[in-house]
Amino acid sequence: MSTPEPAPQILNDNGAWCWFQDERALVDPERRLLVVGSIASVAGKDGDRRGGDLDLNVVDLGTGEVQVVTLHEGFESDDHDVPALWLRPDGRWLAVYARHKTDDNTYWRISEVGDPTRWGEERVFDWSHLTEGRRVTYSNIHEIDGRLYCLVRAINDDPCALVSDDLGESWTFAGKLFEREKIGYVNAYARYADGPDGLHVVATDHHPRDYDNSIYHGVVSGGRLHDSTGRALEQQLFVDPPVNQDLLTTVLAAGSEVGGARLTHAWTTDLRVVDGVVSAVMTARADHPGWPEGAAISGPEAVRDANNHDVPVPDLRLVYARLGADGQWTVSPLAAAGPGLLPHEQDYSGLAALDPYDADALVASTPIDPRDGRTLARRELFRGRTADGGLTWSWTPITEDSAVDNLRPILAPGDPATEHLLWVRGDMDSSQRFDCEVVLASRPR
Repeated sequence: MSTPEPAPQILNDNGAWCWFQDERALVDPERRLLVVGSIASVAGKDGDRRGGDLDLNVVDLGTGEVQVVTLHEGFESDDHDVPALWLRPDGRWLAVYARHKTDDNTYWRISEVGDPTRWGEERVFDWSHLTEGRRVTYSNIHEIDGRLYCLVRAINDDPCALVSDDLGESWTFAGKLFEREKIGYVNAYARYADGPDGLHVVATDHHPRDYDNSIYHGVVSGGRLHDSTGRALEQQLFVDPPVNQDLLTTVLAAGSEVGGARLTHAWTTDLRVVDGVVSAVMTARADHPGWPEGAAISGPEAVRDANNHDVPVPDLRLVYARLGADGQWTVSPLAAAGPGLLPHEQDYSGLAALDPYDADALVASTPIDPRDGRTLARRELFRGRTADGGLTWSWTPITEDSAVDNLRPILAPGDPATEHLLWVRGDMDSSQRFDCEVVLASRPR
């Protein structure tokens, strides 16, 4: 008998997040605290007063008590700005965050010991001497070879890194992870995951609205980038000139046929390493006519592509990939993801989250019931499980008949005994304007 789904608990009545930060939510298992970052919108509850507040939602997992702590009031009404969190060995929390290409700063604060409701002063790393006014976005905190790094989209809109040797008290520029010619809005969209062999990374070429992306995978360790087979690239890490990400292993090539559909314009969604098993979830357009040819179509069934052509609204797919012991990837269909979440962002989906403790489990948000292909009124959450390495999936609904969308699930690491599922529930008009709340549902594994 399956475990019944718990009723969700509202942690914050105005909040949302993007999906290119690690970790957005984290459990302190010793003190039984869950911390998740979110940003309040001017279009959400009390938005005239709270819009742009950068919040931490701190949950006492023993009592259920929730405290909302504002790291920076009026920071920016934009879901790209949420912090990356890291629990230091001394029991202090580190939160690192940035605006969405509106300044050249990476910000950080450090908590009191064992208390993520009390924080020290905000500090700033100024990138302006490096970015030449291109601005910065995103924060991802990971240890590589015993040093702490913060991965940031910065110079030339490529993934770059800061490094700290004092647990995040201070940061210096380490270098670029990847570099390539700028096309369209930005360069590589990267997701990161810690593994026993180093820091795993998957990355696109560019933004999917500007380029027919493939997705690539590599591992950072020992001062070098390695491909999926473990082969080290000749170029040293963070030394000019940085490598182009297409020198790594291709996970999903643009134009590949998966599940009977030709997939294009791929985007990175999630990445995890669990007991040595490396898995990734991606989104892609299915059988889309693409561009520059375009199509003779207009009205609500069409969107404008990067070359200013009318093209049909893309049919998005969630795609699963697992790395084999031979260094080869097996790519399988996961679920239909419906049309784009926003009219002006045709590649946005409800997303999916891989379980940090179970390589055969995930949670997906979709407006298409993955059990029977039925179109739903709203985006709902489904729990997926595979018994054959991701080739096929069985599904159990988590939410049903919802009045609003259920979006952007997170399965928070830090507590192997309990699944802590967080998501954003509400309506989104854009990354800057949304009326959403942050909710949590926890259950024993």
